[in-house]
Amino acid sequence: MEVWISLNTFEKIKRFVDMTTHLDYELDLISGRYVVDGKSIMGIFSLDLGNPIKVNILQETDEYPKELNEFLINVNE
Repeated sequence: MEVWISLNTFEKIKRFVDMTTHLDYELDLISGRYVVDGKSIMGIFSLDLGNPIKVNILQETDEYPKELNEFLINVNE
C-alpha cells in the first residue's frame, strides 16, 4: 500500500520516526529516485523534504496505519 505524506518540519520528522519505530512492520519512504527506511531519521534527512514523500507500507493490508493521519496529504499524480 502507498500513501503520500509531508515531513516539512523537524517536529514532524521527529514525531514520524517516534511513531514508526513502534510499528511491527517495515515501510519505505520514496522521494524521486531515493528510497530510505521509514524508521531512519538519518535516511529521512537525506530526502528532499520540500516535496511530498511516498510511503510504501510493506505489509499486506487495505488500510494505512491510523498513526499516519497527521502526516497524510492528497497528491494527484
